[in-house]
Amino acid sequence: MKHQNSIQWAKRSLVALISAGMLAPAMAQDVGNRVAVVNSEKVFNESNLAKAMQTRLQNEFTKRQNELRDSAQKIKSAAEKLDRDAAVMSEAERIRRQRELADQDRELQRKQREFTEDLNQRTFEERAKIAERANLVLKQIAEQRKIDVIVQEAAYVSPRADITDDVIKALNNLK
Repeated sequence: MKHQNSIQWAKRSLVALISAGMLAPAMAQDVGNRVAVVNSEKVFNESNLAKAMQTRLQNEFTKRQNELRDSAQKIKSAAEKLDRDAAVMSEAERIRRQRELADQDRELQRKQREFTEDLNQRTFEERAKIAERANLVLKQIAEQRKIDVIVQEAAYVSPRADITDDVIKALNNLK
């Protein structure tokens, strides 16, 4: 009896292994057809929405950037003048000018930090708008192609699985 149970168990195991062996390639193909990858940085850099964002940000921040650069140049020129004239100045005058320069430099650094924070915040806001639209496009592509999973930034991507250019094209066609 034990021998017969062992044979039945072996037959069931063999059938299970064969079935699993036949299913594995089918499942792998099914999964392979249902996974896609998108390079979000490429979308954020190359889509028309991204280019429009870059233009908006440039228009919004160029004036402040130029003002900061001009202020830095004025401080540098004043420091060079102080270095040249320090030998013929009184101690009190030299110390007063050094303090003025230090105050101006601190103020410039504060304005530069604010500029950077404002630029980062606006960039984040603009990228969020692009991401929202890109997510809608990704969902449409997934539904059309019956994709189950779309992954961002994979370590390796087969060209068959990369849908980045399709996402950019779809974003560029949005009105």
